[in-house]
Amino acid sequence: MLECRNLWKIYGKIVAVRDVSLEVREGDIKLIFGPSGSGKSTLARCLAMLTTPTKGDVFLKGECLTKPGVDLNKARARVGFVFQHIWLFHHLTALRNVELGPRRSLGLPKEEARERAMQALKEVRMEEWAKHYPAQLSGGQQQRVGIARALAMHPEIIILDEPTSALDPELIGEVIDTLRDLAKKGTTMLVISHEMPFAREVADEMLFFDEGTIIERGPPERFFTRPSSERARRFMARLIKRTRRE
Repeated sequence: MLECRNLWKIYGKIVAVRDVSLEVREGDIKLIFGPSGSGKSTLARCLAMLTTPTKGDVFLKGECLTKPGVDLNKARARVGFVFQHIWLFHHLTALRNVELGPRRSLGLPKEEARERAMQALKEVRMEEWAKHYPAQLSGGQQQRVGIARALAMHPEIIILDEPTSALDPELIGEVIDTLRDLAKKGTTMLVISHEMPFAREVADEMLFFDEGTIIERGPPERFFTRPSSERARRFMARLIKRTRRE
């Protein structure tokens, strides 16, 4: 479904992403975790072609998105992206926020775009709030609208960049429940998150990311019981301790 080979992103003297190769198959749920500032968000943006990689290639269903002449607007429309910070238009209702992409990017007629938007809101259990404005919604509800906005584009994969990090602890659960529902439906997802209970329950593979590269990858149970690298062991110990405290 989505693949990158030898991906680099360099800003001047700063190497944000260093020689990363990974593959996400249809129906996979991959979870990337690691320290703040390690380059996870930059990697996510490169995979969605929101940021142009310095070197390396990105493939979506076998099509190389990094070669010259590719229509990046069409390519980006095939990858749903949920941002860490909730970027909703505050002057638009939830429904209009969600229908905007299908209308503007896909050129769908208003009624068809609205039907898609309502269906996407139903998938995240937000249809009852369709006519509410962002200021009338909780942070968790706003993020669920953000997920619906990605779903309404009928993407081939959804990339979620720390979708709960901007939320208060009591609001995280409703977003995680939404991701669980999507997982049960077989939605292909690449998730950047430190929500370890969700990772252990849902992820097919976890990837520990540090200093711009993948340090270790494997099934969730291995990270919870016997990480191979010392860096992953220390980081997992801190995450598990935090989870127990919460």
